[in-house]
Amino acid sequence: MQSQHFPLNILFKPSPSMKTWYRGGIALIIGLILLFAYVPVVLFAEMPSGFSFVILGATFLIFALLWYWVGLFYESMWYELRDDEINWKRGVWFRTTGIIAYNRITNLDVRQGPFMRFVGISNLSIQTAGYSGQAAPEILIEAVEHAEELRERIRSMVRGSSARDDGTGNSSVSSANARPVDQQILDELKRIRTLLEQRK
Repeated sequence: MQSQHFPLNILFKPSPSMKTWYRGGIALIIGLILLFAYVPVVLFAEMPSGFSFVILGATFLIFALLWYWVGLFYESMWYELRDDEINWKRGVWFRTTGIIAYNRITNLDVRQGPFMRFVGISNLSIQTAGYSGQAAPEILIEAVEHAEELRERIRSMVRGSSARDDGTGNSSVSSANARPVDQQILDELKRIRTLLEQRK
């Protein structure tokens, strides 16, 4: 499957709207903290004069630092679809990189909240065989436009990988090993049943 927005072996970044989404969330959290913590303290609590301005100044300093961090975090992020795997990198102070082989991918979920819908972006959660029982995905491709196209692109790569790979890195698979795992388990159970019936 060819993809207009997600070609192979070319780095792509989240949409610039990710910065709006992150900063909007930070502004909302800071606003709620001021509304429900700072305002009641100022109105109803007795405190030394000037102390409220110190709290307000510290709050806005934190807000400014987070605002600046969002830009740095966005610049640090990239993803790349390759022939047999997905590469990714992110992080400002602590850099994280990863590689996910297509033959390990089990689930692809597109998620979009109300504000994300407003700015036209979605997240693509990718679960793998080793992470299937965990709440967090192994990789979250954040704030992408055309998320459905990206999901279908990765799905086509997963299908192609499954057709030519046995999951161990061997590209040529014998017909015995090419059978689905469920069928192999069923055949093994049938052999066990036969052996048990012969012992009676």
